[in-house]
Amino acid sequence: MINCGTFDGNIIDIHARRTFFGRVTWVDGVIESIVDSGSPREGYGFLSPGFVDAHVHIESSMLTPAEFGRIAVRHGTVATVSDPHEIANVLGTEGIDFMVQSARKGPLHICFGAPPCVPATPFETSGAAIEPADVERLLASGHAGYLAEVMNVPGVLAGDEALMAKLSAAIRHGVPIDGHAPGLSGEALLHYRAAGIATDHECMTLSEAEEKAAAGMKILIREGSAARNFDALHPLIASRPAQVMFCSDDKHPDDLLAGHVNDLIRRAVGLGHDLYDVLRCASTIPVMHYHLPIGLLREGDRMDAVELCDLADFAVRSTWIGGRKVAERGASLLPFAGTTLPNRFHAQPISPSDLALPACHGESAGLIRAIRAIDGQLTTEQVVRPAKVRLGQLVPDLERDLLMLVVINRYNPAPPAIAFVEGFRLASGALASSVAHDSHNIVAVGASLEALCRAINAVIAAQGGIAVASDHRTDILPLPVAGLISDCDGDHVGQLYRELDGRAHALGCTLRSPFMTLSFMALLVIPALKLSDKGLFDSENFSFTSVDSATA
Repeated sequence: MINCGTFDGNIIDIHARRTFFGRVTWVDGVIESIVDSGSPREGYGFLSPGFVDAHVHIESSMLTPAEFGRIAVRHGTVATVSDPHEIANVLGTEGIDFMVQSARKGPLHICFGAPPCVPATPFETSGAAIEPADVERLLASGHAGYLAEVMNVPGVLAGDEALMAKLSAAIRHGVPIDGHAPGLSGEALLHYRAAGIATDHECMTLSEAEEKAAAGMKILIREGSAARNFDALHPLIASRPAQVMFCSDDKHPDDLLAGHVNDLIRRAVGLGHDLYDVLRCASTIPVMHYHLPIGLLREGDRMDAVELCDLADFAVRSTWIGGRKVAERGASLLPFAGTTLPNRFHAQPISPSDLALPACHGESAGLIRAIRAIDGQLTTEQVVRPAKVRLGQLVPDLERDLLMLVVINRYNPAPPAIAFVEGFRLASGALASSVAHDSHNIVAVGASLEALCRAINAVIAAQGGIAVASDHRTDILPLPVAGLISDCDGDHVGQLYRELDGRAHALGCTLRSPFMTLSFMALLVIPALKLSDKGLFDSENFSFTSVDSATA
């Protein structure tokens, strides 16, 4: 592809906050001149700096970095800030190196972070650990351009030695430090901020975001496949335009095919926010904050830009990275790149007897502690419900939407961890996945022990994947790269994912994104109640608890 050319049309100058008709000329990927020819003209496109996703776990797209980039450029994305802690929890620094090498197969600039919290907690089993020496190597080698989200808030507040060594390494290398502090406020927030942590993408309310912004943090407005905070947080664009960025955090393949940062731009402008403030959130602020080598549509900058059809729908006509046109009219101009298949998977098939959970009260009902999943949120609630008992065993109660939740250690042989969850509303069948934040053991939810075993065993047989089991069939999307990522092209993966998502809904699930929500049922750092491979975990008290509420 050539990287020299010209563009004639309407040019959006974010820095001067004006739009004019003109010509942009670039040579060897660098903008040589921008000529202003007067007022905007009808019938021409609008050229803007390219868009940046300021925080995304590429693994959640189930695509390799190269393939993620091939899809994302269709939507005007030219760069991402990407935390690889998902694959790091499985493969350690080997997984991060894989991500870096894959990213180099495509032009999308992916700034990877050095994950400081792998494993996320000591209360789960992961496949690897990232030590202070690993963080130092990643930052020194250039494989990481920032310290990724610091999820261990108690560790920061307590001055945990290993964690503080990682923070010190980031400060010494002069790179930004990302935060992850849901609900943190008051003196604890100020202590957390004083450690050098500069962003947060976990705000769920405007008041929480305002307090963190007042403490000097930049707020990432997140709109992903599961967590959706745009509606609550978008007023920040008007009140604190210099402190806002856009991110997806986790984007499943079907959602990525439909849109990316461009969707948030369209929605924000449609709500009446200033065009230039919105485009700054989508480009300038993340480029400057993370020191990205991305052009911002100025003479002497790299030609990293997007042509929009109009300033209402914000449909993307063309995308350039480094002066090369990489997408046009919804089609990627980049080739599909193959991949190696690193993995770590040692789980063995299970049978219904492995999921037997004796009732503490014999044949009487008693009460059990259960997780309540919340559609569109990573948080859960803790609820107490009457147990359903059959032959002395706790079993799912479909009438009360009380399903069995299972987490299985995929790295070492161990008994399944079992709990109950409401909110999935399966009338039959089961869902299982080896995408289970953050340690990525196998997580499954089901209406019967038999269906759970079929779904879980399908994932085990494929050495990773997402599966749906009904009474008559079991379907799976294999994820052979670390049990997280497909080796297929994004359109194919998106189609298979849509089909499995449809099958989950056909079983009765009412959640917008069943598999994404399921994947967060094991994320212990998000309140209130979650399940790890070691047992039911109270995320607010940071300790294990019991299914039987009477013994708590």
